[in-house]
Amino acid sequence: MRLSPSSQLVIGSLIVAVVVVTLAWVSAPHPVASVPSPSLQPTVPSEPTDSPRPSATLFTDASPAAPSVTAAPSPTTAPTDLQGLLALLRIAPEDRTGYDRELFVHWIDADGDGCNTRREVLIEEAVTPPSVHTGCDLVGGSWFSVYDGLTFIDPSGMDIDHMVALAESWDSGASAWTPERRERFANDLEVPWSLIAVSAHSNREKSDQDPTDWLPPRVEEQCDYVADWIAVKVRWSLAIDQAEWTTLDALAGDCPGESRPVALAP
Repeated sequence: MRLSPSSQLVIGSLIVAVVVVTLAWVSAPHPVASVPSPSLQPTVPSEPTDSPRPSATLFTDASPAAPSVTAAPSPTTAPTDLQGLLALLRIAPEDRTGYDRELFVHWIDADGDGCNTRREVLIEEAVTPPSVHTGCDLVGGSWFSVYDGLTFIDPSGMDIDHMVALAESWDSGASAWTPERRERFANDLEVPWSLIAVSAHSNREKSDQDPTDWLPPRVEEQCDYVADWIAVKVRWSLAIDQAEWTTLDALAGDCPGESRPVALAP
């Protein structure tokens, strides 16, 4: 369709007006929405809640998940009768190969008080306490030898007997010990039955014999002696030979009232 000149003039005017309005809008400034940039500040942890943190699990005797632990033997326990103590001992043949008394260092001053093991036993077992002078010189005092019933006022007449002789201990297991353990055995003051002050005569008569071959001449002392012997063997985990066991078993049966606490050596 062909437009008249007047129509063409109107349409041209409208187009010009639209173009002018559009150019005016484009050139005008427009606000831009603000977009926050990522924060560069460190993240702050939230405050702790009231919920408690999980705690470590404590095992008690009632806890089903508690590990089973076998307790080490206590150094001292309730008194044990002689038959019960005998049952703790291992029976094995004796072997004296390589024995030398010098392998058991004694007497030592373990606590550094100036008195060695010999003097400590004499002081402890004195019937009449002696005066202790410089160098642990013992003046006065009296001692009773339970093996043979003799009384002494001069400590030089006394020996300190190893209840289980050093040679006997070697035969029974001490040959495998360290020098330090042998020294502790030879100077054991922790229990009253390891070392005993007796007459030199009775100690040398006993020598290194076990109860199969020697018992104190005083019959009333024999049950104490047997109990002390067994207790020392248990304390130091020493073995007994078959003849020794047979003798001790018979003697223990004759001493029903005797008992000793188990005192294991460290």
